Amino acid sequence: MALQCGIVGLPNVGKSTLFNCLSNAKAQSANFPFCTIEPNLGVITVPDPRLNKLTELVQPQNVVPTTVEIVDIAGLVKGASKGEGLGNKFLGNIRTTDAILHVLRCFEDDNIVHVDGSIDPIRDKEVIDVELQLKDLETVEARMQKVKKAAQTGDKDAVKQMTFYSKLVAYLEQGKSARGLELEEFEEPLLQEMQLLTAKPILYVCNVDEASVVSGNDHVERVKAVALEEGAGVLVLGAAIEADIAELEDAEERELFLGDLGLEEPGVAKLIREAYALLDLQTYFTAGVKEVRAWTIRRGYTAPQAAGVIHTDFEKGFIRAEVIKYDDFVALGSELAVKEAGKLSVEGKEYKVQDGDVMHFRFNV
Repeated sequence: MALQCGIVGLPNVGKSTLFNCLSNAKAQSANFPFCTIEPNLGVITVPDPRLNKLTELVQPQNVVPTTVEIVDIAGLVKGASKGEGLGNKFLGNIRTTDAILHVLRCFEDDNIVHVDGSIDPIRDKEVIDVELQLKDLETVEARMQKVKKAAQTGDKDAVKQMTFYSKLVAYLEQGKSARGLELEEFEEPLLQEMQLLTAKPILYVCNVDEASVVSGNDHVERVKAVALEEGAGVLVLGAAIEADIAELEDAEERELFLGDLGLEEPGVAKLIREAYALLDLQTYFTAGVKEVRAWTIRRGYTAPQAAGVIHTDFEKGFIRAEVIKYDDFVALGSELAVKEAGKLSVEGKEYKVQDGDVMHFRFNV
């Protein structure tokens, strides 16, 4: 399930440092492999202590974690929607992603020049917002031109579409992002098919200095206030600190370093999990002596859909799913003990898989 989060931001806000920290995540934990598919795309393991616990209990021959794709997108400048700088490439790269990690500079450092000469994360955020909104306006207005004639002849579907597009244009012109627009049921597919840049879910990543990595600072508080209005999430980390952590090979050294900073884990671990959640993904497990594996599915998947992630034949020939709740598996210690305690449930085609379910599928092809 190759869904991607794109890291965006103005130049010199810490995007590339953060991406490089993700690329070095394998140095922070054996469970953090990373591989580069092309220069700006990384496939990164999602840290999940549940997988570690199942591995400890089952002692399998092989362990396969779940992953998320992170794309480092070139820094944007004002005028990107009109092709300034790497504007067209930047906007095109965002369009192919499924969610956005927006890095904002929330630290002062005279040695690192800001493109606008001062530190103001809200201004920086608005620069990118405006460019994305302008590009989305172009997209919606082009769509309106396509259905305009049909709407003028009284075609009911075209009239409904024009009404929606007009509402969307008015919303974007107010300086608002499409993700905040309340939609009627028929409008949802119309929005999705346009792949609007501002319709993608977003997480604001506040890049701070060492003194602010635990409690934040005034810049962070301003970002949190704006994000709250949008219904967006905020994550605070220090990219420079993450770079230092990534260079530590010894696990004990990392623990001591994190402890000195007042941190329980590297910020990139939180970021990876947040990216996974932002994509509306969840995990179920298969657990046997040959392999314990985490599988990625969309939230709300039924048992046959979840089975299809393993192999399409599993979905086509689905008979039933045998489901163990993760907490029951851990509490009782084994699949056999779960069965003996009557905690294994048999579910049919309508069952919606829950995050953390341990599953076996029965199928016939």
